[in-house]
Amino acid sequence: MNASTAIQPSDLRLGVNVDHVATLRQARGTSYPSVVDAARQAIAAGADSITVHLREDRRHIQDADVETLCASGDVAVNLEMALTDEMIDIALANKPRDCCLVPESREELTTEGGLDVAGQLERVRDGLDKLHGAGINVALFIDPDEAQIDAAAEAGARFIEIHTGAYADATDEGAAERELERIVAAAKRAADHGIEVHAGHGLHVDNVGAIAEIGSIVELNIGHALIARAVFVGLGEAVREMRAAMETARRNLH
Repeated sequence: MNASTAIQPSDLRLGVNVDHVATLRQARGTSYPSVVDAARQAIAAGADSITVHLREDRRHIQDADVETLCASGDVAVNLEMALTDEMIDIALANKPRDCCLVPESREELTTEGGLDVAGQLERVRDGLDKLHGAGINVALFIDPDEAQIDAAAEAGARFIEIHTGAYADATDEGAAERELERIVAAAKRAADHGIEVHAGHGLHVDNVGAIAEIGSIVELNIGHALIARAVFVGLGEAVREMRAAMETARRNLH
């Protein structure tokens, strides 16, 4: 892949999603494990920020988690949220450093696709304006589709997060390569618009390398695989393993 020689391994940031620490807690209705403790362990091990998704049905992360993390002062918080009045009000009240606007359905196990920016341009623009006005960085979680990239630019997005799920879930090498090509093209198009590019969904140490080699992507947000690995090696070691895999791949830039 073509990439700028100015990009260095340390330029690729890692955001750790701790939703499934809360999933484990909510399964028994206990006060543990602590989402805040998990966030601090991840940061100490090399994560740059912590992502939490406050869903409408509160299936894992709770309002109190968002409030405590945002008030902690030592954790950079990325709040994943639907584009609803309720969630915008919560973001404005808590002022996380970052927000990521995502589509949401009660029936889905996890986010299944990107936000349709082109189909709701004015609504997205209005949400961006409100959050930007509060000094919050906002990314749009979108599929690697050039029409959606262009719509994001038109809406005034400064950041996007490319949905890597189709690449991660591809069942054969050819399909994975086609999805990777779409991601590369989408990242370049967004960068050409002056938009900072992040990526995430379904990434783990065995498939993250190809995404980490895309020079225009500067942040990866990863959750489920890290929490699953943490069951066996601890969260700190899982984060260190992921960081090492990302940086090894990043050194392949030329």
